[in-house]
Amino acid sequence: MTRRASLSSALIGTGMFFLLWQIGAWLVHRPILPPPLEVLPIFANLMAGELGLHFAASAGRVLAAVAIAVVTAVPAGLALGQLPLLNRIFAPLIAILYPIPKIVLLPVIYVLMGITDVSKIFLIALIIFFQIMVVVRDEAVNLHPELILSVRSLGAGRRALFRYVYFPASLPAVLTALRISIGTAVAVLFIAEQSLTNYGLGYYIVVETYQVLLYPQMYAGILGMSLLGVLLYFGVYTLEQRINRHLHDNGKP
Repeated sequence: MTRRASLSSALIGTGMFFLLWQIGAWLVHRPILPPPLEVLPIFANLMAGELGLHFAASAGRVLAAVAIAVVTAVPAGLALGQLPLLNRIFAPLIAILYPIPKIVLLPVIYVLMGITDVSKIFLIALIIFFQIMVVVRDEAVNLHPELILSVRSLGAGRRALFRYVYFPASLPAVLTALRISIGTAVAVLFIAEQSLTNYGLGYYIVVETYQVLLYPQMYAGILGMSLLGVLLYFGVYTLEQRINRHLHDNGKP
């Protein structure tokens, strides 16, 4: 999909979203669902002030979690994919841990790590870690043996294989897994920020607006969290498209 087509699709989708919102506001016709034309000016004003601070706090937590997850999950997945014995040892444990919804571990993480930004970042990173690690492992395992043998015949060791074969081959899959997991990460962030913190979009939506019935401001906060998810999604998508084009132009391993 070209950049212009992606932009057109995003604009059309945004227009459809606000149209459906407006229709819903007409049908409900109550203060609990204000129309978008009432919320958007409030959103614009708040993003320049209080809501902008909450947005920055949430964005910082998600970006830190993504960075930690990628830095740890990629080497772990490549190691499992390159070392069959290691994969056989840990595969049963991963099969049990992977489907567990990590959000249920939030109280345990709070008890062990305290109710801080570190615990919130750790929970989000944990969710993304498993999704990326499993994808990278499967990509590394499924590489064509002929490709690996041909590179080894040139004298490449394990480190060279990691750098020039496994990592480039798994990078598109890493970005795809990361893009898919963005929605989950933002949803978990919303839950983690609802209490015991002073800044974050989840805190703003639930504590500062919903609980005191400030519905237009609440929807402004929801727009802020939606914007965060959209920016992260399309940021990763753009990077994924550029890397895929680069690999295609230079011959994907």
